Amino acid sequence: MPLRIGDGVRDRADTERADAARNRRLLLAAAKTLIDNHGAAAVTMEAVARQAGVGKGTVFRRFGSRTGLMLALLDHSEAEIQRAFLSGPQPLGPGAPPLDRLLAYGRARLKLTDDHLDVLIEAGAATGDFMNHPVWAASNSHVQILLRQLGFADQIDVVAAAVQAPLNAAAVKHLRDIARLDLATITDQWERMVRTLAAGVAES
Repeated sequence: MPLRIGDGVRDRADTERADAARNRRLLLAAAKTLIDNHGAAAVTMEAVARQAGVGKGTVFRRFGSRTGLMLALLDHSEAEIQRAFLSGPQPLGPGAPPLDRLLAYGRARLKLTDDHLDVLIEAGAATGDFMNHPVWAASNSHVQILLRQLGFADQIDVVAAAVQAPLNAAAVKHLRDIARLDLATITDQWERMVRTLAAGVAES
């Protein structure tokens, strides 16, 4: 097939888009590694560049600022957790008993909230109520499905809100900064609450 005028330009554009997508994945993975190993405070533009093995300018060109990087990482992490509870392995994904899935979801959500707490708090302040964000709409639907599978009645809006309230950023910030609880303690207390609710509905 003869080479048409413009094919070379399109090929270069496709290559550049592929390179940009690869760099984005690489940088987000580097930022997540830093959070997992050292906490969110360790995520600086310089540290991410060093972790990813690229120049600092690459990070700035891709995300603009640390806030832009953290928001992109939040979106990426949210997409991952949603994929996990929709189609991932058990116990978070389909196939496990509903209580196991709900507990796994809470653990994953609390870790995500803790990892991105500062960004989530800023987003909540900007939107007025982060619980109305599409992120929480998808989560609320998932939680309500699991609660129905556990035997709760159709009108479960209050129960679903009660189960999710300790998972949101404002609650986690209060529990961490005011109540002085670490993430493991928050998670343990949340799990005990959910198990108690599930046991109560099973007995009724």
